[in-house]
Amino acid sequence: QVHLVESGGGLVQSGESLRLSCAASGVTFNTYAAAWFRQAPGKERELVAGIGWTGNTNYADTNYAEFTKGRFTISRDDAKNTVYLQMNDLKPDDTAVYYCAAGQYGSRYETLPEHWSYWGPGTQVSVSS
Repeated sequence: QVHLVESGGGLVQSGESLRLSCAASGVTFNTYAAAWFRQAPGKERELVAGIGWTGNTNYADTNYAEFTKGRFTISRDDAKNTVYLQMNDLKPDDTAVYYCAAGQYGSRYETLPEHWSYWGPGTQVSVSS
């Protein structure tokens, strides 16, 4: 069973940065694609960024939602079973609960939450103006 736990959320001011972490356990993580989603109050959960599985390589392709516009970077460290989301130049519209998702041999492009097998409980990110 895959267990995901996010950390790193908090309250920041507009223009500041945060780095979210997602620690996975119970798996050989290099066979799992991973993604960050977010959900703001009253809105649907949406894909922020996805990263492919690496297998026996150290390389993974990435995919970003248009609204990240170069501000966010997703990365992974399979030795630590951890996926990161570096968020720079945060804006009030980025306020949401951020969720980590994973799926074995999944696609970094998958936008539908129901197609991801495992989820963390989420971490709140709040950006004040």
